[in-house]
Amino acid sequence: MSAPDATETVTTLLIADDDEVTRSGLRTLLAAQPGIEVVGEAADGVEVVERARRLRPDVVLMDVRMPRRNGIEATRLLLAEAGSADFASAPPRVVVITTFENDDYVTAALSAGASGFVLKRLPVRQIAEAVRVVAAGEAILFPAALRRMVAARPLDSAAALPKAALTGREEEVLRLMATGLSNPDIAEGLTVSLETVKTHVGNVLTKLGAQNRTHAVVIAYESGLVVPGFTG
Repeated sequence: MSAPDATETVTTLLIADDDEVTRSGLRTLLAAQPGIEVVGEAADGVEVVERARRLRPDVVLMDVRMPRRNGIEATRLLLAEAGSADFASAPPRVVVITTFENDDYVTAALSAGASGFVLKRLPVRQIAEAVRVVAAGEAILFPAALRRMVAARPLDSAAALPKAALTGREEEVLRLMATGLSNPDIAEGLTVSLETVKTHVGNVLTKLGAQNRTHAVVIAYESGLVVPGFTG
């Protein structure tokens, strides 16, 4: 891999997968992508937490079906450590990597705070882009896939919505988030400032007790606030 340009943002990545061939292949392919530095690997959910604490990557690419501790519990443990001695600033963001988009584990990992998911069959450049997007603080949303997963397997977090007392505008912003729109897109659609949208998004996450945008969107689908076919 060639040295990155001095102005290029480099995202550090830890890969967790219990299959050695898959893990090695992902490392080789992703390390060759611009702006990504693979700093380590983990073979199970215990290893990934230990190595994330030591290596402090920006992003963990997390398989969910792993021995000793699955990716759901590993995600929950990592994201609970914000402000701890191991992650004085912020824990790594988590991108779930899975073979099947309707995997029960994927929806549970999103509810545990993962920022999104990618499929193993995707071209490596798309996986790399997902890693970069999540590292920049955005979420990887696939509204159609989320609808299918949540419709088949509603989770307990749906109860968060009726208790949240969202304002009408906050519900509107949440619905637009569920379509996959970014903050600038929402601001343009509502004809308000970007800062106003950021404030509404922050309020939505706080009131729902959501780890991130993806978790908030899962809650929106589970609760019925957003229904299949909604496009904004």
